[in-house]
Amino acid sequence: MGKYSIQIQGILATYMERVNCGGDYRLGLSKIKKHVIVCSTTLTLDSLIDFLNEFYGNPNLEVVLTICQMMWTRDVTAILRDSQTVIRGMRDFEQRSFTELNLLAGAVRGELPKLARATLCALITINVHARDIISEMVKKQVSELLSFDWQKQLRYYWNMEVDNCVVCMSIAVYTYGYEYLGACPRLVITPLTDRCYLCLMGALQLDLGGAPAGPAGTGKTETTKDLAKALAIWCVVFNCSDSLDYKMMGGFFSGLAQSGAWCCFDEFNRINIEVLSVIAQQLITIRNAKVAKLNRFMFEGREIKLVHTCAAFITMNPGYAGWTELPDNLQALFRPISMMVPDYGLIAEVILYSEGFESSRTLAKKMVQMYKLCSEQLSQQDHYDFGMRAVKSVLVMAGSLKRQNPDKPEDVVLIRALRDSNLPKFLFNDAKLFQAILSDLFPGVNIPEHDYGQLKDEIMNIQLEMKLQVVDTQVVKVIQFLETMIVRHGVMLVGPTVVERPQFTG
Repeated sequence: MGKYSIQIQGILATYMERVNCGGDYRLGLSKIKKHVIVCSTTLTLDSLIDFLNEFYGNPNLEVVLTICQMMWTRDVTAILRDSQTVIRGMRDFEQRSFTELNLLAGAVRGELPKLARATLCALITINVHARDIISEMVKKQVSELLSFDWQKQLRYYWNMEVDNCVVCMSIAVYTYGYEYLGACPRLVITPLTDRCYLCLMGALQLDLGGAPAGPAGTGKTETTKDLAKALAIWCVVFNCSDSLDYKMMGGFFSGLAQSGAWCCFDEFNRINIEVLSVIAQQLITIRNAKVAKLNRFMFEGREIKLVHTCAAFITMNPGYAGWTELPDNLQALFRPISMMVPDYGLIAEVILYSEGFESSRTLAKKMVQMYKLCSEQLSQQDHYDFGMRAVKSVLVMAGSLKRQNPDKPEDVVLIRALRDSNLPKFLFNDAKLFQAILSDLFPGVNIPEHDYGQLKDEIMNIQLEMKLQVVDTQVVKVIQFLETMIVRHGVMLVGPTVVERPQFTG
């Protein structure tokens, strides 16, 4: 993402003097903001891995992503301002992006602390999107700074007039929030994600909320949360139900206005219509105070302070059985955006690449095809899931297995992740069909059975102690139960009262 070895000239020189002087000004800076200032003048690509190793327990991990995006924006802006060499400069910058991304991908395959690896994976995810942006601009021969192909991107600047980092997208300008987020993963940015960002940023500029709508598993909530991460704002996700009343929501909005945080109300259209009418008036009161630039305002009969970064977002699933049509005055407070099925192939490719897989594109295509065939050919069961959540869990498991078995071929690692993640939940006949699909997609690849050694022996010993007959299928299910508990937050056992072959899912 740009030439990290070029230091910011002039923009942060005075800030470095203030930070190093140890005066009152330094005490006034937030800790995250101070790290942004310091790191922006010291971060280079060659020292990035050492930098992560040294500061892996420090707020610098979050700051690295911001600094890299700030420098990338600065470098692209400098190229577009030079009208005589802009085309050649963009091509050179594209090649440099490929080179630097390969270096980062090589680094993630090495030994790294857990938090440093998480930050590096997030950095690769963002860099892949930055590389694609440059490639698209080169293809379209973008040569002007005001071109919409450049203006529509999420861009980070240090604005000397406000002494702060600002994030721009189209005509929207947002001040960076400096909320401590830690080494959290970032969302793979697809064209759908870009369009949603553009809509939500435009809504924020108008002091409105955003309303992504679409089927389950299309990334409505995750996209909102990731935009909050990009702007360093705390985002609270709240699952709505028909039991909510206006008093509870009023208390929620009061805390939201005073904290300056965001809230994403999941399945907002499940709230009763009577409550929605009151919610509309509560949100209008907050928006009017924001438009009037007030620092304090009257809300629900008492005066409270207002932090202007507060915002409310709602997600809706029109196909939900008990959904309610929003009142017109409530709809006017949110900008709608339709969320379709995400690009599974691109998401799988980027995540595999960030986890250290070299042949990520080929493996991602096979994985997406496998889930497509499973959804079409396997029996229809309530506990079967072939959506984005299932794909993500397999990718995370594949990355973990890749680090545990660096010498094994990548296709073998992915097949094991697919098998261990999916096989426990399939019925007996579906399990055979699943194995056949894997064999067709990965012909000639032999997967050796994992040796569980002492674990298997102890399971058999416990069965004998309980005076049970040792059955191989039951031993296998116990092992699958353990592996599922390791990778899932919750486990549900599924089957009839008398079970010969119990199935379960996570």
